[in-house]
Amino acid sequence: MSRVIELYDFLHTIPELGFEEHKTAAFLAGELQKAGFTVTERVGDTTGVIGVYDSGIDGPTLALRADIDALGHMIDGNLCAMHTCGHDAHSAMVLSAAEELIKTGSVQKGKLKIIFQPAEELGTGAPAMIKAGAIADVDIILGAHLRPIEELTIKQSTPALYHAASQRLKGLFHGVPAHGARPHLGVNVIDAAVAAITAVNAIHLNPNESYSIKATRFTCDSGVTNAIPAEASVIWDVRSELNSTMEKLIEKAKAAIEAGAATVGATVEVTNYQGIPAAEYSDEMVDLLAEAITAAYGAGGLHAPVKTAGGEDFHFYSKEKPSIKAGYFGLGCDLMPGLHHPDMKFNKDSLEKGKEIFLYAAKKILQG
Repeated sequence: MSRVIELYDFLHTIPELGFEEHKTAAFLAGELQKAGFTVTERVGDTTGVIGVYDSGIDGPTLALRADIDALGHMIDGNLCAMHTCGHDAHSAMVLSAAEELIKTGSVQKGKLKIIFQPAEELGTGAPAMIKAGAIADVDIILGAHLRPIEELTIKQSTPALYHAASQRLKGLFHGVPAHGARPHLGVNVIDAAVAAITAVNAIHLNPNESYSIKATRFTCDSGVTNAIPAEASVIWDVRSELNSTMEKLIEKAKAAIEAGAATVGATVEVTNYQGIPAAEYSDEMVDLLAEAITAAYGAGGLHAPVKTAGGEDFHFYSKEKPSIKAGYFGLGCDLMPGLHHPDMKFNKDSLEKGKEIFLYAAKKILQG
């Protein structure tokens, strides 16, 4: 059995939720130490792990980043951690590539930094690592993600996976309670929330800019069915291909929510949270990853860039440090029926290709 599949098979047996990846972090830290890296655990007082190998010769600092958390699924009424987004595969590819780079003496200049990042699914893992200084000295950062079969087959990979920006908007509506027999004495927040949802649905931006906004949670209960409720909350899921589009969409949505509530005399507090930026990559890194994919598969395996409405907190790294050269490839692996599905499966043989892509890119950057 190959090293990358061996690592994957073990990591798959110890899924842990965001910021609770204690077994996973301990294992990854131990393997990095064995490989010859200087390791820092509990980065920023989280479960993050960083390994550094310094060649001692001037050159760039290259970071290979993998997310390490699992997803929570309700199984038979119980919350269970399951690796259904491929983070165990990402960690296995990065770790096996890191081991081979050291073993083969391929770090001939600069530094190789391995970032095992927690809590990607929460959208707060990358910001926590950044706050702890994880990329302060990083010049280049590379990452990867498994892709569903609808995007890529096992015979191909993409050098640029463009995630969308995503945010959540919350509207907390305030009305006036009243008896159901005397609705004229109250302000019904259900009416206010519905008016706000309708107003948001009427937003129109440039149709050439891909975006979506939709209500995904509506909570309201006065406790009885013969009373006018005075408080409700609505959450909207907001996504856009471009960060600039997201800014416009949030601004218009906030105005629409406030106007909708005002039509019935209610007030509303609007907040946005869980914001994740859209992908922005270095052309140089996209070209390098395209070269690496071609080397791994042949010319027929190089797929065009892929756009997805999904989010990824990897993109905080380039947002918070614009000078960093970021690259992120999508790995074809015949993944079905889909990411985040409790029955997610993929062809593990693809992990060899993923490791090869990381190796090729790293050698181009760090060899003398």
